[in-house]
This record gives sequence, C-alpha cells and structure tokens, in this order.
Amino acid sequence: MGVQAGLDMVHAEVLWLILLPVDRLFWGLQEACCAYVLMVTAVYWVSEAVPLGAAALVPAFLYPLFGVLKSSEVAAEYCKDTTLLLMGVICLAASIEKWNLHKRIALRMVMIAGAKPGMLVLGFMCCTVFLSMWLSNTSTTAMVMPIAEAVLQQLICTGLADSHVDSETAEVPEEDSGMSGSVTTFLVKMRRDSQYPTKRDHMICKCLSLSITYAATIGGLITITGTSTNLIFAEQFNTRYPDAKVINFGTWFIFSFPIAIIMLVLTWLWLHFLFLGCNFRETCSLSKKRKTRREMLSERRIHEEYAKLGPISYPEVVTGVFFILMTLLWFTREPGFVPGWTSLFEKKGYRTDATVSVLLGFLLFLIPARRPFSSSSYDDSESDPLAPMITWKDFQRLMPWEIVILVGGGYALAAGCKVSGLSVWIGRQLEPMSGLPPWAVTLLACLLVSAVTEFASNPATLTVFLPILSALSETLHINPLHTLIPSTMCVSFGVMLPVGNPPNAIVFSYGHVQIRDMVKAGFGVNLIGVAVVMLAITTWGVPLFNLTEFPAWALARNVTGSL
Repeated sequence: MGVQAGLDMVHAEVLWLILLPVDRLFWGLQEACCAYVLMVTAVYWVSEAVPLGAAALVPAFLYPLFGVLKSSEVAAEYCKDTTLLLMGVICLAASIEKWNLHKRIALRMVMIAGAKPGMLVLGFMCCTVFLSMWLSNTSTTAMVMPIAEAVLQQLICTGLADSHVDSETAEVPEEDSGMSGSVTTFLVKMRRDSQYPTKRDHMICKCLSLSITYAATIGGLITITGTSTNLIFAEQFNTRYPDAKVINFGTWFIFSFPIAIIMLVLTWLWLHFLFLGCNFRETCSLSKKRKTRREMLSERRIHEEYAKLGPISYPEVVTGVFFILMTLLWFTREPGFVPGWTSLFEKKGYRTDATVSVLLGFLLFLIPARRPFSSSSYDDSESDPLAPMITWKDFQRLMPWEIVILVGGGYALAAGCKVSGLSVWIGRQLEPMSGLPPWAVTLLACLLVSAVTEFASNPATLTVFLPILSALSETLHINPLHTLIPSTMCVSFGVMLPVGNPPNAIVFSYGHVQIRDMVKAGFGVNLIGVAVVMLAITTWGVPLFNLTEFPAWALARNVTGSL
C-alpha cells in the first residue's frame, strides 16, 4: 500500500508539471487560469491520488494565487445553504439509527412481503428505497444489508439442513449399494462444504444483495437530500440562476417520484429474470399453501428478529414524528399551486428547506430521550435522565464532512468559471451542436456522465460537468433544466463496478456477488435508468418545468455572461 501511495504521489506531481504550461502559456488570461485549476482538480478527483476532500481544496489556494477570486470569496463558497440542510438531515438520520427505527421499518416491510424469493427481494427493495429517500445511500445500504444477510443465512442454513435430512433418508438399491453409497456420501459432503446448498440459493443471494444497492440508488433520486449529487445540483443551479425559483423539495419530488417507481419495478423485473428466472407464480405467490418449509422457517426468523425489538419505544415515536413533520414542512413551504407557510411571514425569501432541517435537528439535541413523568428509561445504560435524543457524538459519527468539503469545492469551481468567463468560452466552442434537438443533447449528456461515473466519484463527476452543461444549454438556447436534471440523475447510475459508489463496495464485500455479476446486472440497470429519465424529461417534466421555452432567468444570465 505504501508503494502504491508513493506511485500515486509521483503521478500527481508529473500531472501537475504537465498541466502547468497550460496556465503559463496564457498567463494573465483568467479563462486559462480557471481552466488550469479545473483540470488539476478534476484529474485529482478522477485518479483519487489524494482523498476527494483534500482535492476539493485545490481551488481554495490556486484561485487566490492566480487572481481569479479573492480568498474570502472562495472561502464563502465552501459553506452554503445546502450544508445546513445536510446537517439537519444527518441529525434526524442519527436519531433513526440510534433508536433502531430503520430496523423496525425494514423488518416490518419484509414481514408484509413474505419469504418467497421474488416477494422478499421486492420487500427489501421497497424498504431500502424508502430509507434512502432521507438517509444517504451509503448509510442505508450499511443499515439494511446486515438484516438481509441474516435472512440469507437462515435460508442457507435451512437448505443445508434439508440436504442433510434428504441424504439420510435416501434409499440405495442393494445391487448398487457400494458405488451409489460412495457417490451419495461424496455429494452430501460437497454440498455441506459449499457455502450454498444449491445453485438457486446462490442466485437468491446474488439477487437480494444487488437489489439493495440498486434500490439505495433509486431512493436517493427522489428527494433533494437523498444524495449529495442532488444537493450539488440544487446549490449550483440556484447560484447560477438566482431568479429561477423553480427547484425546491416539492417540484423535485413530483418529477422524480414517478421515475423511482418505474425504475423500482423494472429493476426488480430485470433482476428476477436474470437470477431467478421467469416463473413469477412460483417465486411471488402469497398463498400459504405454496410456501416451502424453508420459506416458513425464514418467516419465523424474521418475526423473531422483529420480536427482539420489543414494543415501539418513546424515542422511536419522537423520531417518527420529527420525520413526518420535516417532510410536511418541506412540502408546504412553497408548494407553488397554493400559498405555503412562508407567506405568513412579512419578509420573503429568508426561509428555505435548510431552516426547517436545522430547526428540527437542533430540537433533537434538546428533547430528552426518556418519556416525561416516567421513572423508567428505555436505555438501561443511560444514567442521565435528561439525556437528549441524540448527542454530538451521534451526529459526528454520521456527518460526512468530506462530502461537505467536496461540495464546497464544486461551488468554488463553478464560481471561478462564472467570474473568469470560462463557462462562456466553453459555450461558444459548443455552438456546432446547435443543430441537434434538445432531446438528443440531453441523451448525449446522460450517456456521457453515466459512463464517466463508473470510474470516478459521482459528486466529482457532476461537479465537473454542471458548468459545462449549463454553458452548453445557454449557447443552444435550451432550457438548462432540460440537460441538468437528467444529467444529475444519471450520474448516480454508477452501478456496474464495486468502485462506482460506496453502496456497491458494501454489497460486494459480503461475498455473494462477483464483478461479472455486477457488470451484467448493472448494465441493464444503467439502460433502464437512462431510458426512464429520458421518458420523464420529455413527458411530465415539460409542463412541470416549462421546458418548451428558453426561460427569462436563463436569458438574463446568458446576456450578462456575454457582456
């Protein structure tokens, strides 16, 4: 590992020297200075020669050195409204995890779905999608995968026991007792030594494991806070087009929720066909008469795990109430078709989704975890009767500071592109594409980002492409939302390799799937995702965001940039 780290540093230094003449050749041109900073940062992100968060600090010292932005201006880009939004959501996520509310939700949904392989996979996918709407994809996968693994191990153990019973009760003809007996003994030993009783059991393990990482990705698309790439898009878009006022929690949800539902169903069908076959009647039947002994034992195991949680506790109730309250306040802040609760205040534009998020997150540090007027505590190890719902350690353990710095670096790069005029220059170079229809431009952008993100981190990929696609849309007089929203969604489809995103790596570490399984299944999910996103942006996305016209807020930005 030390040798590899040394090689990475050598490669980084060589790259720095190679790219340095790009800036020296045009010393004094702000566009060239900004392009140099953008290239160095992008290559550091793609190569991961240094941690992503460390690479995101490159604009913080190069922009002031090259005279693109003042140091105070760059520093302001590293803490935005979305940072506060994320902090509030992490507070709620910490409470959900601390009080095992996620486990109760997961087990309850699996109990409803049953233990039939097809329904079991669908149940876990629905649960993972729901959790990933509010928690990070990585956290959701890390929470759900152990529960799925316990169910899978129960299936495997039951299968091994069944094979042992079958081998003991098997009758061997007398004339072939010598040879047949030795063959039977060999087969039984082979099945016991194998991790999986049958090939079908292995297919079920593959299907369920991969379904969780794909469901986490699908769930992250639904809300602005579902994944860091959504936050990056929202902040960069609102910064570049401050007069737009079209992207908020409600509009994003209305657009993305149907996408998630369609993707969920199609992904489940694809995985079922790939690993379980096409016999849906056998794998998805809810009839008790069709349940095998193994399926009944698996259901019993799930019920036992749920029973261990005991009755729903007071902290779980409080967390659930905060969860519902945060969602309702986000939806009703500025719904668009009716006045939101912000209209009750005299000054407009002061309150955002981050205001709600931070307020409720802060209250979790104040509200005691013990029921009022109760002499007992739900946590026997808790000696302080006034201990809050969450502590700072709970929050700190889940807060992804690297993502915060990474997002801040993206904002800094976007600000530099705007101030230096690099985005306008890039837009002019893309004028030959003006003959393409808007849907073709969007499709090319989606395919490009979904391919690049297989090898680079999702936030880094989107951060690099957003300014370029914005400039392209302005040059071609296409509504920027027509290209930016689909690209933001497709950048999450890095599902073909373990390095594509952290949920892939978590699932891969359990050992049920191989890389060829991820590539084969992920390629289909990629195609499904791009197709559904393109369907959405060309149908219900058109009236929702008024995509047929080049909006005034983009026209104003285009005229200002040209000047």
